[in-house]
Amino acid sequence: MLAVETDDAELVARAKAGDREAFSELVARHYDFIFRVAWKWCGRRANAEDIAQDVCARLGSAIRSFGGQGMFTTWLYSLTLNAARDHGRKAVRETRKAEAFGVHALTFGEAAEEPDDAYDRLWKAVRRLPDKQREAVLLVYGEGLGHAATADIMGCAEATVSWHVHEAKKRLKVLVAQAGDE
Repeated sequence: MLAVETDDAELVARAKAGDREAFSELVARHYDFIFRVAWKWCGRRANAEDIAQDVCARLGSAIRSFGGQGMFTTWLYSLTLNAARDHGRKAVRETRKAEAFGVHALTFGEAAEEPDDAYDRLWKAVRRLPDKQREAVLLVYGEGLGHAATADIMGCAEATVSWHVHEAKKRLKVLVAQAGDE
């Protein structure tokens, strides 16, 4: 007899009720998705792993607030993007502190990674966009979502998503051209 795969809605309901096995299944089922979104946001494996772990830790308490009005993955996008933004803000604060003491290179010990192809160069440029533009591009082009779904995740109007994408395209032309000149 074939095992029937439990859908997300049932797993969420069971996890909200305290079923650890259901929670573990949700995390296992969606970890790669969380990591992929985090990596596209930050571009570094170690940072993406940190963000994904943070999302998994947050998920334990945050799942109780999931109302079930939309898809679980839509809600999970928002949770992941919030964790990525928090991670980015924390990294900026840490960088400023390190630079203030003149030990940035010693603290982080990372050399700039050279992109090895056009895809990597493009995502590197996307990561330099303002947050809302970056989110719109990540969700629309990186994840293949429509503007309506992206608007739900970002908590804005569909027209606003279109505007962010339009502005991002204009900026990306400049950023990619600048990267080619370097």
